[in-house]
Amino acid sequence: MSTTDEKPEERIGLHNLKPAPGSRRPRKRVGRGNGSGTGKTSGRGQKGAGSRTGSKDRARFEGGQMPIHMRMRKLRGPHMKKSMPFEPFRTHTQPVNLLDLEERFDAGAEVTLEALTGKGLATRKGIPVKVLAKGELTKPLTVHAHGFSAAARERIEAAGGTCQTITP
Repeated sequence: MSTTDEKPEERIGLHNLKPAPGSRRPRKRVGRGNGSGTGKTSGRGQKGAGSRTGSKDRARFEGGQMPIHMRMRKLRGPHMKKSMPFEPFRTHTQPVNLLDLEERFDAGAEVTLEALTGKGLATRKGIPVKVLAKGELTKPLTVHAHGFSAAARERIEAAGGTCQTITP
């Protein structure tokens, strides 16, 4: 046994995380008396625009020149091709998960769009259906849909079923 007292290294976790020494500094409290170093004029100097309240020292101020955000043309609304994207994260398919197929269909069933709508899945008219791989599938099913994720296709075929892609 060694003579020095060595502690075993403690594992890092949320209970003992802290910033590196010297990396965090307290915020500067200005206007708190002359002894603080930032009293009286609060670090703003004597006179001039920079010492005044409402001074234009913000990041987007360009010295009185028309700022870029005001020079750019404004393209608003979802109705024009050249406008900004209206719903950038919108998906144009409706998802159906394998766990839903497992719950609602019997072994050997033919899963068509009409059957999906009848069982309360894929109820939005005119929007393509995509089968996704959430959940497990144990029954052989013949699934007709507009799209399949690679994992969903793999699991359907592993369960003895087939995937039929519908062209819109």
